[in-house]
Amino acid sequence: MKRLPHAFGRRQADSGLMRRLARHARGAGAQVVEKVLWLYYAAQDPATPRWARTAIYGALGYFILPLDAVPDFIPGVGFGDDLSLLVTTMAATALYVTDDVKAKARQTMAGWFGDTRGVR
Repeated sequence: MKRLPHAFGRRQADSGLMRRLARHARGAGAQVVEKVLWLYYAAQDPATPRWARTAIYGALGYFILPLDAVPDFIPGVGFGDDLSLLVTTMAATALYVTDDVKAKARQTMAGWFGDTRGVR
């Protein structure tokens, strides 16, 4: 039973996260996508502790939910609440967003956006 939240979180992230990212990548913008991928790959790393994975999966779950505080379809501000939560989660779990995690995210983004060197 202790493993249920982690297994549920991973299943939810794997099933909906990449699909949602691919569908909304251009609208969300490269910065939002980059933070989501950092968190996603950090959660996949076995060195990331359970508490950090739980926080990450909570933030990613909020990102993939169709209903949230500010509807995502509103141009310019729709993904602002998502970005705020992602950045807050990043601050709490920053030690686990390693260079390897960032490299994986950069590689994924390069496949979606092309050259991502200017993203920061």
